[in-house]
Amino acid sequence: MICPHCHQDGSRVIDSRPSDDGTFIRRRRECPHCGTRFTTFERYEETPLLVVKKNGTRQQFDRKKILNGLVRSAEKRPVSIDQLTKIANDVENKVRSLGENEVSSAVIGQYVMDELKDVDEISYIRFASVYRQFKDVGAFMNELETMIKQNKSDSEKTKKK
Repeated sequence: MICPHCHQDGSRVIDSRPSDDGTFIRRRRECPHCGTRFTTFERYEETPLLVVKKNGTRQQFDRKKILNGLVRSAEKRPVSIDQLTKIANDVENKVRSLGENEVSSAVIGQYVMDELKDVDEISYIRFASVYRQFKDVGAFMNELETMIKQNKSDSEKTKKK
């Protein structure tokens, strides 16, 4: 593996661990030339998966795009990168478990929102506002009202137990 700092080849593995769900291995490495430590991830190669966008175009599924969107939505929020990475991994696993070669971007976006809602509601609203392309304050308020109703029904169910 080439060092991202000095670009020398021949880093050594210091630590390896499988992910919780077993879909990848996280490796801590150290460069013998400059001493820089960095992390790599090893995952099995998947069959190509195409995302069908709203306008009908198709592009290859990219987990990094999901993670980047999550990072932007959780900016300045108390959400760790580990939580965001777990969401991205969970969404990818759900999409791949569908067994389809093509998946709608709407399905992927809904999976992301379902996962994010349980982690941080503000990040969820930020993500939803971009994903659903809220046209005005009314659309934004409708989403907030839906969340408030859901929270009330969840708390009532908890009280009944």
